[in-house]
Amino acid sequence: MQRLARVLVVLVVAAATASAQGPTAAPATPTPATPAAPAPKAATTTTTSSNITGVLAKGGQFNTFIRLLKSTGVASQIDNQVSNGGNGITVFAPTDNAFTSLPAGTLNSLSDQDKNALVQYHVVSTAIPMSQFDTVSNPLRTQAGSASPGEYPLNVTSEGQQVNITTGVVNATVANSLYSEDSLVVYQVDKVLLPQKLFGAAEAPAPAPLAPAKKKGKTPAAVADSPEAEAEASPDATTASLAPARLTTGGAGLAAALALAGVWWGL
Repeated sequence: MQRLARVLVVLVVAAATASAQGPTAAPATPTPATPAAPAPKAATTTTTSSNITGVLAKGGQFNTFIRLLKSTGVASQIDNQVSNGGNGITVFAPTDNAFTSLPAGTLNSLSDQDKNALVQYHVVSTAIPMSQFDTVSNPLRTQAGSASPGEYPLNVTSEGQQVNITTGVVNATVANSLYSEDSLVVYQVDKVLLPQKLFGAAEAPAPAPLAPAKKKGKTPAAVADSPEAEAEASPDATTASLAPARLTTGGAGLAAALALAGVWWGL
């Protein structure tokens, strides 16, 4: 009996303890971490490879031409034409030495409109690779205007790898290719391309003077030797030559008179 009582007491105590503790809480479910949003990329400014002033600046010897392209607005025009597609653009870029070789005051004598035309004369509205110069039709029409004689004609001749350009005022040579892609081709030229409209056509050399025509009749020597010619040429000389003759004739008459007088006196 005592043993049974002890067992019951133990069971009662265990039940009381269990009820005091309450139900066991379920384990908490872990909350997944929210991934951090990627940081925004910094904006970058890129220059297109077809930027005309960028191409020329990289060449390092086109400062004057770059200045003219910017001041006339032709640089932005070329960039827009290149970005819009089409047939592309060809630019003939004179070096700084080419501008230095111009007569003093050449650029300053031009109006703003003429400067724009001069720069446009170096731009063709078609991309022409070096290999196609021998197939182009002359004269080329530039963005300056008409290719008629006396206006803005540009003639190109090619022989092998050498390309020559004639404006009617100057002859230039394509030194090398600075840049070439489908939409833009840039060539270095050794002279500034001067159009006929602004600088006039090259003057032709003056013809040699004609020899004087020979007169018929007596030769000049024969005419000079004739008495009439001598008299006409120098009347004073003729008068002087006649005076001694008169004196000589008078002296002979006087001597004859004296001789006769002596004979008469002797008689």
